[in-house]
Amino acid sequence: MVPHLVTALTGPINELEQRVLDSTPAIERWFRLEWMEHTPPFYSAVDIRNAGFKLAPVDTNLFPGGWNNLTKEMLPLAVQAAQAAIEKICPEARNLLVIPENHSKNTFYLANVAQLVRIFHMAGLNVRVGSIDPAIKSPKKIELPNGDTVCLEPVVRSKRRLGLKNFDPCTILLNNELSAGTPGILEDLHEQYLLPPLHAGWSVRRKSNHLHSYEELSKRFGKLLGIDPWLINPIYARGDSVDFAEGRGIDVLTSHVDAVLTKVRRKYKEYGINEKPFVVVKGDTGAEGPGVITIHDAKEVEALIGKPRGASPGKAAGAARELREPGEVIVQEGVLTNERVHNGVAEPVVYMMDRYVVGGFYRVHAERNPDENLKSPGASFVPLAFSESAHLPQPGAKPGASAPNRFYMYGVVGRLAMVAASYEMEATDPDAEIYE
Repeated sequence: MVPHLVTALTGPINELEQRVLDSTPAIERWFRLEWMEHTPPFYSAVDIRNAGFKLAPVDTNLFPGGWNNLTKEMLPLAVQAAQAAIEKICPEARNLLVIPENHSKNTFYLANVAQLVRIFHMAGLNVRVGSIDPAIKSPKKIELPNGDTVCLEPVVRSKRRLGLKNFDPCTILLNNELSAGTPGILEDLHEQYLLPPLHAGWSVRRKSNHLHSYEELSKRFGKLLGIDPWLINPIYARGDSVDFAEGRGIDVLTSHVDAVLTKVRRKYKEYGINEKPFVVVKGDTGAEGPGVITIHDAKEVEALIGKPRGASPGKAAGAARELREPGEVIVQEGVLTNERVHNGVAEPVVYMMDRYVVGGFYRVHAERNPDENLKSPGASFVPLAFSESAHLPQPGAKPGASAPNRFYMYGVVGRLAMVAASYEMEATDPDAEIYE
């Protein structure tokens, strides 16, 4: 179910990882049963942090961008998964329209679009890229630094369908997070498959819904493995109407930070962990970026309140400005990352399509600490390599001496977050049929 990939951690595996490796048959059966009842998101990417004592997802993206970071060796896995996903949704599919973000000048993002076009073309579809950017009025060919080209074409909307001039797709793939709201041109398309659905966009989606679904699943999964669910689940709390500029809702936020830190301290004490607990504060909506704040003590919340113009804010106060104000925020237990690539702090990002793990890469940031958000300017991406030893037997090796595959564990946690996303999508589906 999970490709054999090399990870940056080479130390001995811990008790949690061993428990997972020993429970592979039970785990795979559990996932099979889940997918009999629930529909996986069309594609997803999960950021994972491995603290050694704890392994947990910290962000789940339902419109993953960095497909260009997957290596050529991973392409066949993505193509196979794309074929399975399309076959399930629309077996007679011929034409696929990709709707990207309106970043026509961002060549790094467009390299990701080119990779998606390649994957679905290899899966046997005619693929074109349709832009909903009003600035794109005629086909625009863009040459990319890696030699690829992307042709952005203006979309054409009829009463019930969306397409391009002389191109009528049965399936539309959104690679657009819709964080600015749902454009009317994408609404009421009842004759075509729109993947992911509109309620997966950030104009509707809330991280707190996802975290709630994941928390419930981690309890059931913990029971299956006989482990404390905390080992795979970050504690969280949700704060309403916090306005950093005006200082409103700060008392409630402080008490949430204090409560989460207290719970984490208790867990650290229980497991004999000699690290300083921390939380991250982030918006309940929108893709994660610079507006993620690391806090080690509830007293630090006061420092986030708006400063006079011209004053030099600290890193945290600067991040507070990035949060949309006023609005709901999430206080989430921070998970350290033990991984390093080229001496930079790193976190693995697991990429999935349909129910399959198709690969991943490391997000690396040389200027960040293990307790900080790595999604910020200066981050780089290092592809995960396939593990040779996983495919070949090692004659003469003592039982258990060959390196176990740590990435399997990442794939399990990534897929758990994917199941949580499918629960979340069901719970927020505006067209769900309700049976009393």
